Amino acid sequence: MFKILNNKIYTRVIILSFILIFAVCCKYKGTPRPRGYFRIELPEKEYFRLDSVMPYSILYPVYSFIETDISQNAEPFWINIEFPEFKATIHLTYKNLENNDIYELLEDNIKLTFNHTVKADAIVERIFIDDENNVFGTVFEIKGNAASPIQFFATDSVRHFLRGSLYFNTSPNRDSLAPVIDFINDDIVMMMENIRWKKVL
Repeated sequence: MFKILNNKIYTRVIILSFILIFAVCCKYKGTPRPRGYFRIELPEKEYFRLDSVMPYSILYPVYSFIETDISQNAEPFWINIEFPEFKATIHLTYKNLENNDIYELLEDNIKLTFNHTVKADAIVERIFIDDENNVFGTVFEIKGNAASPIQFFATDSVRHFLRGSLYFNTSPNRDSLAPVIDFINDDIVMMMENIRWKKVL
């Protein structure tokens, strides 16, 4: 009798233990882990010089290619630098200052850049001055989930005005795109440091 009673108690204790363990496990939520992203393999830095009929000459990366801008509002000497591996494009627009007011162009550039403040956490400016080659400009790095993370312009303040903007063919997510944005930002800095103007025909 005692042995049977002991077995019943033992069975109840085991069942009760399982119920308690199960209840405790269900309440434990665990520590949430940060979202992970695929590792992006970045190519070696190497550049070609675009030296054609354009009124400007620039360096562009070997892992990109250049297309003429054929959009409806495109003007002469507007190009796109395509980064197929990253689904990214730098749109370059050019204006001749003999036919355009530099102050209006600078104002438009600031408006277009600061249109992204709705989604931006901050805008960091980097100024470029090259007196020897008459290149003066600014790169605006737009922090946060803005549609365009980098905008820039360069001018000689007399004849040439070149404006650029980086866009990705994907939803803006600064966390996942950060390595690529930093990588292309280095290419834009290289471009800004190596812009050379040509005579306007």
